[in-house]
Amino acid sequence: MRAREQGVAIVLAMGVVALAAMAATAIMVSQSTWSRERELTTDHVQAQILVQVGVDWVRAVLSDDRRVSSVDHLGEPWALRLPPMPVENGELAGYIEDQQGAFNLNNLVADGKLNLTQFIRFQRLLSILGLPEALAPALADWIDADNEPQPQGGAEDAYYLSLDTPYLAANRPLTDVSELSLVRGFDDAARARLKPFVSALPKSTALNVNTATPEVLAAVVDNLDLDAARALVAARERAYFSDRADFANRIPKGAAVAGEDISLSSDYFLATLRVSVGAANARGLALLSRPDTKWPVILWRKYL
Repeated sequence: MRAREQGVAIVLAMGVVALAAMAATAIMVSQSTWSRERELTTDHVQAQILVQVGVDWVRAVLSDDRRVSSVDHLGEPWALRLPPMPVENGELAGYIEDQQGAFNLNNLVADGKLNLTQFIRFQRLLSILGLPEALAPALADWIDADNEPQPQGGAEDAYYLSLDTPYLAANRPLTDVSELSLVRGFDDAARARLKPFVSALPKSTALNVNTATPEVLAAVVDNLDLDAARALVAARERAYFSDRADFANRIPKGAAVAGEDISLSSDYFLATLRVSVGAANARGLALLSRPDTKWPVILWRKYL
């Protein structure tokens, strides 16, 4: 009997020791996890701070560029990709894109009404990119102030209210190109195809012919086909356009565009920044406006 009691006591003692060991292990794992989470949180906060620092660096570059030159082209320092720069426990990289070298989607509407010239140009861009021209009236309806659908592809409140998840047409300019996901016909494939060639700026803007792609040039300049636009861009790499007259003299005979619709400089730029600190990564976008002789203004920023 005594032996049995001793055996039970030993088993109980082993059980207590095992439970204590399990509890200690759980505490250690919990502390380790908490410590790791805290470390990751700290790294992530530092990464986001460095993104903000990167945006301020971009603002300084753009401010200095405006002070030095009134012409913006792809041979300038702002257009060069920032190589990864080492920071404490990580690196910072980024680049700047001229948003006036893209087709400004908000040009489709002026004072709440359709701008027919810009509408035709957008249809031309869609055709060049192999996308349905019916996307143009759908977008015009999304931006314009009225509730009357454009013919052949338009969509106003009645269409959007009929969806499984109903909503209303914005009837205002786009804030960001990502809003296209809400517009009739702009599915993932269409948006991906269109994204490199368009922007969404807070007011109507002229196209910077020194930074525009061949596709956008062919859409905006009347009677300029894509092959001629590509040749024009290749020549531009050797010598950028110095003024509107220089551009007019170098486009093919028969091609034409109104002087007020093109520019040699830009006021809007998109900064894309990527930061890694320890195990944390942060990526940020910022749309910047650069008024004459003033420090660039952040119109919006977001973390991805």
